[in-house]
Amino acid sequence: MTSDYALKIAAELESASRLRTAQFLVTQRPWLDLYGINVRPVAPFGSVSREPSVDEALIHRNLPDELLFEIFSRMTPYTLGRAACVCRKWKYTIRNPVFWRNACLKAWQLNGVAENYKILQSNYDGSWRKMWLLRPRLRTDGLYVSRNTYIRAGVVEWKITNPVHIVCYFRYMRFYPSGRFLHKISSQKVKDVAKLMNFRTSKVDCMFSGRYTLSEDKVEAALLYPGLRPTVWRIRLRLRGTTAGANNRMDLLSLVTSGVNDNEVSGPDEDILGLVEGWQEDETHNPDVPAVSHNKGLTPFVFVPFDEVETSVLNLPVDKMDYYVPG
Repeated sequence: MTSDYALKIAAELESASRLRTAQFLVTQRPWLDLYGINVRPVAPFGSVSREPSVDEALIHRNLPDELLFEIFSRMTPYTLGRAACVCRKWKYTIRNPVFWRNACLKAWQLNGVAENYKILQSNYDGSWRKMWLLRPRLRTDGLYVSRNTYIRAGVVEWKITNPVHIVCYFRYMRFYPSGRFLHKISSQKVKDVAKLMNFRTSKVDCMFSGRYTLSEDKVEAALLYPGLRPTVWRIRLRLRGTTAGANNRMDLLSLVTSGVNDNEVSGPDEDILGLVEGWQEDETHNPDVPAVSHNKGLTPFVFVPFDEVETSVLNLPVDKMDYYVPG
């Protein structure tokens, strides 16, 4: 007779033999083959240390560096930023200071070339790209939009209901590098107004033009409302961005309207900003039009690029977005 101890040992040996014959599924890890392989970085375009090499990418073999450089020179800085994410070669090529120098001189052309070079050396270590990212500037590739809402009482019927309505209107501003800007107040959505914000339609679509100045992050703008009693519209803004180089927000610091004499201005195209320079906020030159400092409708401006006007959330109706937080 076999003992219980012997039966127990035999059962354990049988289970161990089954483990030796079992086949386990091993997960393949192909990325482990990449360890220890050194990838040689691509030298920047035009570098003296660049050695001739064969690029495996088809677009780089068929597109010469000179032609690639010419294509990049015709792009906007924001398009260059997207192109830099394509590959390493494009990233180093786009860091060429020629692209960023042209963009900076165009963005701050009111300061003059000599002043821009002085600011470049003193504040940005001679880097045009760093200057583009860190120096406040007004964007010209879209619209600055301020969405304002207020509650208005409706008509009371039979003293049973007391309806109220949420009224929504927008302030639109488009800036140009030459120091001019367009302003429009409308209840139309962004996608409908974007196609009208130009000087060709400014006189027939209740749009007004004026002048602005930019000093660091402060913007001062003024325009003239023509009519029987000409009125000067003055606004002060502070430029900021949600990320470095975005410049996609403007805080409205003050908004003042005041009167002006007929003999002081000759038309809406006059440099009205130079005329009101040094005026106090409560100063008016026409007693029939008192100076008024407005404290409503001062919602911050949000920048909407032209390629995003159709999909912007600012196009949503009031019943879907009663209030908008610019951030």
